[in-house]
Amino acid sequence: MSSSEREGAAPESGSGGSTGWLAALLTIAVICAIAGFFYVSSKDSNEKRYLAVLADQQVLSQRIAKFSLSAAAGDPDAFDRLVEFRDDFDERMSVLTNGEASTGTPPLDLDIGDMRNRWNALREKVNEIVLARDGILSVDKVVQNITDLMPSLQESAGRIGQVLVEEKADPQQIFLATRQLMLSQRIESNVNNVLTGGERAAAAADLFASDAALFGRVLQGMLRGDADLGIKPVSAARAQDSLQEVALLFSTVSDQAGKIIELAPEVLPAQISADDVSSISDAVNFDAQTLTDRIEAGGARPSLAGIPVGGWLPAVLAAVAILLLILVGTASIGRARSREAETRRREEETLAQNERNQKAILNLLEEISDLADGDLTVEASVTEDFTGAIADSINYAVGAMRELVTSINRTASEVSNSAQSSRATAMHLAEASEHQAEQIRNASSAVNAIAQSADQISAKSTESTEVADRAVAIATKGTDTVGRTIEGMDSIREQIQETSKRIKRLGESSQEIGDIVELIEDIADQTNILALNAAMQAAMAGEAGRGFAVVADEVQRLAERSGNATKQIEALVKTIQSDTHEAVISMEQSTAGVVNGAKLAENAGEALQEIEGVSKYISTLIQDIAKAAGAQAREATSISDTMGVVQEITAQNSDGTNQTAESVGRLAELAEDLQRSVAGFRLPR
Repeated sequence: MSSSEREGAAPESGSGGSTGWLAALLTIAVICAIAGFFYVSSKDSNEKRYLAVLADQQVLSQRIAKFSLSAAAGDPDAFDRLVEFRDDFDERMSVLTNGEASTGTPPLDLDIGDMRNRWNALREKVNEIVLARDGILSVDKVVQNITDLMPSLQESAGRIGQVLVEEKADPQQIFLATRQLMLSQRIESNVNNVLTGGERAAAAADLFASDAALFGRVLQGMLRGDADLGIKPVSAARAQDSLQEVALLFSTVSDQAGKIIELAPEVLPAQISADDVSSISDAVNFDAQTLTDRIEAGGARPSLAGIPVGGWLPAVLAAVAILLLILVGTASIGRARSREAETRRREEETLAQNERNQKAILNLLEEISDLADGDLTVEASVTEDFTGAIADSINYAVGAMRELVTSINRTASEVSNSAQSSRATAMHLAEASEHQAEQIRNASSAVNAIAQSADQISAKSTESTEVADRAVAIATKGTDTVGRTIEGMDSIREQIQETSKRIKRLGESSQEIGDIVELIEDIADQTNILALNAAMQAAMAGEAGRGFAVVADEVQRLAERSGNATKQIEALVKTIQSDTHEAVISMEQSTAGVVNGAKLAENAGEALQEIEGVSKYISTLIQDIAKAAGAQAREATSISDTMGVVQEITAQNSDGTNQTAESVGRLAELAEDLQRSVAGFRLPR
């Protein structure tokens, strides 16, 4: 070989060596870029799996809270769903803790201790609810049985009070019958609160037990008497029949009440756990969201120079490979052309892939475009393109929104229906209060009329006293003029006849007083019945009518006092009538004596003295009548004042009932606004 050939071969050998080194470096760079790509892809895949698991756990935690409350309230299907969601959450927690062999997902490289501890606490609460399934369902069945019996029991209890009022029974028995009706209503309310959960359920169970025991004891007292409670047995036949019906119904309620008390220690802890589930599930949901935020921020990846490893690593390695490729290309034109062709081919594939990706994105956007208008019937197609996972997530989110909107619509409808029913009830109570106020006004007018009549009786009694005084004066004058008896016999006879007529009129006036006393007694009985009806209305009104019940009781006692006073006046009137009848007989005898002539003139003085004594006695009786009539007028005025107070309280109750109706109406409007707010969403049929 010549020296020139060796000089030409030397550069080729050096170029080949440098090209070899560049090729080796290029190979290493490509291998590193590919390894980085697969590493980043693996991390992305794992993170997607972690995010999907955490998203599922957030949804499951909320569903567990929802179905825990439903299960504690006695929904039998909720227990199976609760167990299903608990097991699903455990599976996803296992993926985060131990990894997933089927997908090759490793354990999450983040601290999930707080979330695991909260989930363990939540699972323990769920297990308590599931273990109490039989007890909760038994209590729910018992509550349903009692609720079905209560309308019939309350109807019979109300009929007892009506019969006792119609029979004019002992006021204490009427009061006990009214209180029994109130206790039956409170028993129904408390038994419905037994499965509401929390401290309210425990208080409801205690009140239910005490009210049921008191109801049963009073019921037995009304049937057979109870000396300890001071209850006399009811004697009215119709009331006895209704009491037997109530006793038969209440025996079943009492048996069911014993079951509730027996199951309470098993059910109440589960209900308390159901109340705790909501707060713990919110904490688990918050932990899942915190882990999601950390994963999305790259917290689960290793870092280089403080930067989490991501898509930039294969990009950097690819850039190094391209640089080496350029260097190799400058050393070998053929290799450069080959690389150029390869690059062109890759660019075309990249463009084709980009076009496919853009088409997939446009298709996905077109499928979900109606979602912005509230159309929840949208369902994105899940394909093998990179948009498939996005479409799956969108479908899952839309499904959750469907359930939420459906729940809002159903809840708003139930609230609206309940509000409409409550408003109708409040309006009915307002009308009843107005009718009651009208009845009280009529009673007040009648009492005022009685007071005026009593004043007139008092005035007439004063006039009668003056007439009696004049009769005494005439009798005294007759005694002084006994010597002129023969000449004035005719005049004396006329005076005696006139006095007899006046005494008869006095007897007739006494009869009118008796009629007025009977009227007052009837009004007192009506006032007593009105007070009893008011007490029954107050019992039906519950806590809101407690103050009115006290006033009704005062009115009842006042009516009883009025009745006693009228009985005393009636006795006085009978005495007056008897005395006036005797006076009339005496006058008639005196008249007969005058007719007999002068032979009885010597006895005229004694007769006149007797007339004088009787007249004084009549004057005294008339004065007593005047005093009694005045006292009756004052009592009637007091009754009128009391009726005015009752009327004012009734008006206040009517105003309060109207305000309640307005508040319930506003609640119904809010429920309608809630329905309108979600009306823009379209749900699948």
